Amino acid sequence: MTFNEMIQSNKPVLVDFSAEWCGPCKMMAPILKELKKDIGDTATIIKVDVDKNPQAASAYQIQGVPTLILFKNGQPIWRQSGVIQKSGLLEVIKKFST
Repeated sequence: MTFNEMIQSNKPVLVDFSAEWCGPCKMMAPILKELKKDIGDTATIIKVDVDKNPQAASAYQIQGVPTLILFKNGQPIWRQSGVIQKSGLLEVIKKFST
């Protein structure tokens, strides 16, 4: 399944744009793992390495990593750069999954 197919879902898709060399990105990994346990099937979480997928990074003007973008039906509906705590991400997903 391609990136574009994945973000076309009518349930929210949280995309973590990150890079191997990025310290804050490594801090996001356990947060997203915990988030996945809490949200179950409410939303999908995918990780995109900007170095391996430069076209996706450039399509969404990713300037810094980590950048998280929430998509629904192929449209970006929320975005934030930097490390975000699980509670903040839960609120965003709840807000857009109804």
